[in-house]
Amino acid sequence: MKYGMVFDLKRCIACNGCTIACKQVNSVLPGVFRTKVDVLEEGRYPNVRLKVMPHICMHCDSPECVRVCPTAATMKLNNGIVVVNKDRCIGCQYCIMACPYEARSFTADVRGYFPNQAGDAYEKNLLAKHVRGEIDKCDFCASRLEAGKLPACVATCGPKARIFGDLDDPASEISHLLTTRDAVRLLPHLGLEPTVYYVM
Repeated sequence: MKYGMVFDLKRCIACNGCTIACKQVNSVLPGVFRTKVDVLEEGRYPNVRLKVMPHICMHCDSPECVRVCPTAATMKLNNGIVVVNKDRCIGCQYCIMACPYEARSFTADVRGYFPNQAGDAYEKNLLAKHVRGEIDKCDFCASRLEAGKLPACVATCGPKARIFGDLDDPASEISHLLTTRDAVRLLPHLGLEPTVYYVM
């Protein structure tokens, strides 16, 4: 089994439901984004159009972040997901510098969204999950996968622009999509072999 994701750029409407769901489910700190959607302008006036570009960790087959980690805190699991063992991480940020996709964040400070309400249940849960000096990144919602659920960003995507599944299963929806549509990966010349694809 090897997990992967496809972004269907014809379907994505940049509603950012994925961003909000990811933050809520994973208790992501203010200013940190495990997933985001950029909206870019293409062309010259008057022939201008908007281009939507979702981003997450690319969960590469040959991840540079794993290679540079001095404590083996960043590792690739057998199912293809690249994770950070926070007990081993020393916050050196080598992985951040090595990632060409800018898919990792360094926790310089642990603060909530509503500092004056630090006693409410959401803020307590948020603050309990983080420590200063840790690295944060997408892990395809590993805890949800263990419970048989889809990643939060996929489950909440109204237009079904995010397709997640087993790349090793030829009968899976993601495998079918990759064989029937033109799919591209970001920065293929680097040889990192991302398992996140884009279809137009």
